[in-house]
Amino acid sequence: MTTAAPAAPFGRVLTAMATAFHADGSLDLESTQKIARHLVANGHDGLVVSGTTGESPTTTQGEDGEILAAVRDAVGPDVTLVAGVGTNDTRTSTELARQANKNGANGVLLVTPYYNKPGQKGILHHFRQVVEAAELPVMLYDIPGRTGSQIALESYEEMVAWEPVVAVKDAVGDFVRGLRITQLGFAVYSGDDALNLGWLAHGASGFVSVCGHVAGNELRSVLDTFFAGDPAGAREIFTRLLPAFDAVMGVPNYGATTAKAALQLLGVLDNRNVRSPLVPLDDEEVAALRAGLVKSGLIH
Repeated sequence: MTTAAPAAPFGRVLTAMATAFHADGSLDLESTQKIARHLVANGHDGLVVSGTTGESPTTTQGEDGEILAAVRDAVGPDVTLVAGVGTNDTRTSTELARQANKNGANGVLLVTPYYNKPGQKGILHHFRQVVEAAELPVMLYDIPGRTGSQIALESYEEMVAWEPVVAVKDAVGDFVRGLRITQLGFAVYSGDDALNLGWLAHGASGFVSVCGHVAGNELRSVLDTFFAGDPAGAREIFTRLLPAFDAVMGVPNYGATTAKAALQLLGVLDNRNVRSPLVPLDDEEVAALRAGLVKSGLIH
């Protein structure tokens, strides 16, 4: 017996994709396109560009536009592209949102303003201006561990009336709270790979992954098997991925650093360059990453 799959306005398996750089720190658009094509060829129906894993805090507005345009050229018109436009400056985010619309995005990812902690009224004020500027469907991003603030349920209730806001990438990790958000009518996407299966059991529409850089087909299998009415089978696939999750998310500077090292191990990239203040994984960290990926059967 199949399990009814909730609506998925941005697709089901997305990865917050890394952005490639040359050794001097400049954009490597050709290699960024290679990453995008690799993901689409391995289980993905959507990509998030210029998110945190894309090192958006260190890319300029102009670079974000170049990245989105290059990825659109690489994957064609049929792959859903969600552009990260969230900053802690409303003016910058509105400009990024307009640029995303112009450069071929299907939607935008809008994170809670970080560091300045504006309170719920300020969060809603910021969101409203960016939503109106984007003129695209919006996926909110709730990750208090990075931003220092959380979107209140009352704020979600207010945003029910905002037609463009259709989804939430949830990295809060509270399944009951997430279930309440789905009951309000929002599509919820897991923003934490280690919780992907649990989120499916609580009504999530899909994933916005980091581990998808190396495990896209396997994450697709978890999701498809679950919705085919075989939760035990989905759990078996998911369990095999646990060493990879630990390896990718288990270092202090995980995200872009581990994603790029994994892509290097796969041969998609020939380097693991990142922009400061991030630093690339050292050889010992790469060895530990490799061991976890091997244990999960993702590389040999």
